[in-house]
Amino acid sequence: MQKMLITAASIAALVISGCASQPNSTYEPFKAEDLNGLLSSGQYVQKADNFFVINDSSSSMTEEYNGIGYPAQPDPTKFSVEKEILNRINQTIPDLKLTTSIRSFGFGSCLDMGFTKLNQAPTSYSKQTFGSGIDSLACASGGSPIQNGINETAKDLSATTGNIAVLILSDGHGLDSDGVKELQSLKRVYGDRLCVYSVWVGNNEERSGITLLNQLSNIAGCGYGVMADRISTPENMANFVKSIFLKTGTPVVADCSTLDGDKDGVNDCNDLCPTTLPGVPVSIKGCWIVDVKFDFDKSVIKPEYFGNLDNVVKKIIEHPEMNMQVQGHTDNVGSFKYNQKLSERRANAVKKYLTKGSHNPHITARGFSFSRPIDTNETEAGRANNRRVQLEVEGQPQQPLTPQ
Repeated sequence: MQKMLITAASIAALVISGCASQPNSTYEPFKAEDLNGLLSSGQYVQKADNFFVINDSSSSMTEEYNGIGYPAQPDPTKFSVEKEILNRINQTIPDLKLTTSIRSFGFGSCLDMGFTKLNQAPTSYSKQTFGSGIDSLACASGGSPIQNGINETAKDLSATTGNIAVLILSDGHGLDSDGVKELQSLKRVYGDRLCVYSVWVGNNEERSGITLLNQLSNIAGCGYGVMADRISTPENMANFVKSIFLKTGTPVVADCSTLDGDKDGVNDCNDLCPTTLPGVPVSIKGCWIVDVKFDFDKSVIKPEYFGNLDNVVKKIIEHPEMNMQVQGHTDNVGSFKYNQKLSERRANAVKKYLTKGSHNPHITARGFSFSRPIDTNETEAGRANNRRVQLEVEGQPQQPLTPQ
């Protein structure tokens, strides 16, 4: 005989006991992952438009939960874990426009003496509203008429549009019926709009319930079943929520011509030095202009560059963590070997100037002879531009693309 056929004495006992015998458990704080960035980037888009919960509120859910992943004081019941899972889902759902509903199945005072109860009528989703619906799952009692929960959910869905995600939470144990016929009927009505997910909240001796719940998800042809302990962590819960509500989208690629990450006035499309320090003069390619020119065959810094180098010293003092290399260069008059030594003297002269002013021991120097010209060596003006020192900051050469 089905568990829903409860004796008058049993009903009276349920009415008297009410919810008082089912104390609430306090769980450790749950820090949900934020999925909103996946939506704003376009990496994911919304998949489900409706989220309807069918919760097992039968007497078997008042038993202590012996699984892992949901430590609480006092030790939680399976019913308490169901509510905690719904709360964690609620915390993890990103900002979506949804219709949500919560329905429970069981019997007795916890379900207003019915076999199923609409705890939250279909309504626009908000975390606060859905949380109130979860709170309305006050207690568990009676048999396990899952078929009533599914049949009434079919009616609850009648006014919906768009894709539907139905979530069933249960231990899948000792049900009055397997719910297969009712789920098949639900699938016939809502077709490809319907996906069914399930969470098994049970103990080891009830593992046969996993097969039953998976069978219900398989009937829908969309969705799947999981065990409660598999979605207990923030990461796994986020993946579960993503699978219910989101699907892969086309990432939004920002137009680099409208971006200026280092705010130097050069858009990110054209910026060869995208992390330039704030407030420094930059070339048309966004690189810090710090090149110092030298007379032919000389490594003495001319006074006209002192002001430029003093500004560099100020930036070094403001950013003592900055790694900087002074790089010396020459024109191509003379041998490579001779110019290598000349380029090193030029680099060391500027390094000495910067180190003396900033007292920063992390500045290094390196010569490149005439291997890295920025202008032609066929004219005197071009060769004059190549006789220079420039900087490399955090591994990024600050070389103007064109002479300045």
